[in-house]
Amino acid sequence: HPSYCHRNSIQQLELPQRKAALIVPAFETLHYRLTFPKSKAELLSMLDMGSLYTFRYHVWPKGHAPTDYAKWRTATVPYRVAWQPDFEPYVVVRRDCPRYDQRFVGFGWNKVSHIMELDAQEYELLVLPNAFMIHMPHAPSFDISKFRLSAGYRGCLQTLREEFHQDLSRRYGAAALKYLTAERSL
Repeated sequence: HPSYCHRNSIQQLELPQRKAALIVPAFETLHYRLTFPKSKAELLSMLDMGSLYTFRYHVWPKGHAPTDYAKWRTATVPYRVAWQPDFEPYVVVRRDCPRYDQRFVGFGWNKVSHIMELDAQEYELLVLPNAFMIHMPHAPSFDISKFRLSAGYRGCLQTLREEFHQDLSRRYGAAALKYLTAERSL
């Protein structure tokens, strides 16, 4: 039974004894109706036929590229990936993990800042080999429209990002420098 297998493989990770964020690889379809794949093999076939894509491949590949979809195709055990700038995977974490930073409401930087903080706290970023999710198309949110149309909104987001970086530096010291350096080199 597939869900039993997933549960079993997750239990083998012994998460209560380690800090880990389990990454659920994300895909998307441009179709409003989709028969959800029943297995990884079926998903890979849909990917190869072009009815699915890796998430945001066309508009924001940096957000999910570190998941390493090429490796995921053949992976049978969870594998570790490294944090990279703008990485914003969907994760499963224990309840006692750091919370989302409430400054980032609306559109922009909520998942990015959360993953950055998990990495700063030395969480392992582990990609699940048999799990996946599929994003369905929908109308743009009110907040993304504001982000695209309002220089003020984008300016505020930039200020909040700088504040967040300063807070990381205060909390994690020199270890947080890599986030600021990565940000400045973009």
